[in-house]
Amino acid sequence: MSTSPPTLYLLCGKIAAGKSTLAKRLAARPATVLISEDHWNSTLFPDEIKTIDDYARYSSRVRAAMGPHVVALLKAGLSVVLDFQANTPAVRRWMRTLIDGSDAAHELHFLDIPDDTCKRRLRERNLRGEHPYQASDADYELFTRHFVPPSADERFNVIIYTA
Repeated sequence: MSTSPPTLYLLCGKIAAGKSTLAKRLAARPATVLISEDHWNSTLFPDEIKTIDDYARYSSRVRAAMGPHVVALLKAGLSVVLDFQANTPAVRRWMRTLIDGSDAAHELHFLDIPDDTCKRRLRERNLRGEHPYQASDADYELFTRHFVPPSADERFNVIIYTA
């Protein structure tokens, strides 16, 4: 067991900004568990997430199921890397309930990467075929319209990455 206090690591960034890559690096720390939204969505709802509305509906189910589990892990002394998009105030409010419910430390890692870099990475990722979801440039634009960077009034400990 780690001597560091349990920490909830959160990730914010547009599609293909590097959230999952960073999540894996953070999860390599001692006594740290990685929980991936894409893994759970693609496993529980294969071929069912086709639109942004589908994503919102199924992701809310995963959040409802995982929230108490994440709090329990943090209270048990484990750190958690929550590879869920922290891209809207509504999702970040849910994440805030996990912090408040566990009294854990937290870090919100904000990958502030330019659109052209994200789109290039997205196309490369699609070619590799390693990601559970293939997103088009149109999908990127649709999801990006809903993206809201974290603000100071949300009271997160934000760590910013730029390209």
